[in-house]
Amino acid sequence: MEFKEIQDILKLINKTNLTEVEIEKKDFKIRIRKKLPESSVIYTAPQAQALPQVQAVPPSPVSAPPPAQPQAEAPEAEKPAEKPSSAEENLYVFKSPMIGTFYRAGSPESEPYVKVGDHIQKGQVVCIIEAMKLFNEIESEVEGKVVKILVENAQPVEYDQPLFLIDTNG
Repeated sequence: MEFKEIQDILKLINKTNLTEVEIEKKDFKIRIRKKLPESSVIYTAPQAQALPQVQAVPPSPVSAPPPAQPQAEAPEAEKPAEKPSSAEENLYVFKSPMIGTFYRAGSPESEPYVKVGDHIQKGQVVCIIEAMKLFNEIESEVEGKVVKILVENAQPVEYDQPLFLIDTNG
């Protein structure tokens, strides 16, 4: 393989969302990996395209819980839009930025990132969403007090699904 070809491959990896390429020719083998920052949230088009495949596998568990939750969540999410009371005016609905599996902690043995009643800062990690075997740390967009956690640990979440209610005056 020519040096120019390797340079072209490196340029291609830097311009795309590829993280690893392996090429093997006769007596030559090369593997190139791009190291991703661990604390960054990764948004890629393939994750959104993978949604039908992920949801098509477990239709029963995904479709069964949402009827119970939207009944509990929808009124809370809609109340601020209809007639907000003074207490509800300051509630911020923190929504999932991606599709995946919601985790409250970094590992099963770890403490949750946030609990009801915790005061959080803007940029603080509040949960992890696993998508396509990538664990994405999700950071708070606002400062405030966690009023309610709307999703159970290890539950699949949709894009824009409410995850937390945060009192921005708390």
